[in-house]
Amino acid sequence: MPWLPEGRTLVVPGRGELFYRIHRNPDPAAPTVLLLHGWTATADLQFFTAYEALATRCSFVTIDHRGHGRGLRADGRFELEDVADDAAALVEALGVGPVITVGYSMGGPVSMLLARRHPHLVRGMVVQATALEWCSSMVERVRWKTVHLIGPLLRSFAYPRWLRKGLRRLLGPTSPLQVYVPWLTGELRRNDALSIVQAGQALSRYDARPWAGDLNKPAGSLITTRDRLVPPRKQRALAAALGAEVREVVADHLCAWEQPNDFAAATLELVELVAAVSTTAAV
Repeated sequence: MPWLPEGRTLVVPGRGELFYRIHRNPDPAAPTVLLLHGWTATADLQFFTAYEALATRCSFVTIDHRGHGRGLRADGRFELEDVADDAAALVEALGVGPVITVGYSMGGPVSMLLARRHPHLVRGMVVQATALEWCSSMVERVRWKTVHLIGPLLRSFAYPRWLRKGLRRLLGPTSPLQVYVPWLTGELRRNDALSIVQAGQALSRYDARPWAGDLNKPAGSLITTRDRLVPPRKQRALAAALGAEVREVVADHLCAWEQPNDFAAATLELVELVAAVSTTAAV
């Protein structure tokens, strides 16, 4: 198993039990980062390849979103606004804000909604492999209409075996992450099937084009140039709307697994750039 920061739970009245990890850098001047993972992932699955690099220069907090991994199980329908409010509740309870958010894929919308709904908690943003909207083309609309089919797949008795084989093929025989396949498989199986379906539907409704340019937060953008899930042109449109500093990684959507060293280095670089800009702006 890879190195993971200490995991804890926090009961937030009116919301439920949140699972998070926390690392405190010994330098009190180090920026604090909030890591927000993507759809069907967990914080560990999304960011474990960057944990050690971030730990050298930052304090950071992770959270598993509701219905994902060890995240809270809520009675209501999954909405991205609620996920952003969960993250805000965690930051406030821990007293670690304002934070620099790092939002990968679905974590990008979560980070932007967090900045919009709780601006005092966000110092700056790093968005990664994500977009302003997810459903502008006919192909995308058709794809999202079939998201409900994921539910039966996740509940299938064959899912674990298919998952292990798929991960090994995806990583390739020479990947240093092959040793983690059993752990990766176990993490992916923690997700709640209904929540995953609803999260996909929530993403299909998300559209930040009317308001993204008004967030007024220092921003960075990691663009995955071979991404077949979130086209690079959409990633660039988001970066332009935010006025973000851009870094690129030549990888598909699972950048953190395909190019773990490049992903970690680019993530840390963007966090430090955003931290420097936000510090200058505050003076």
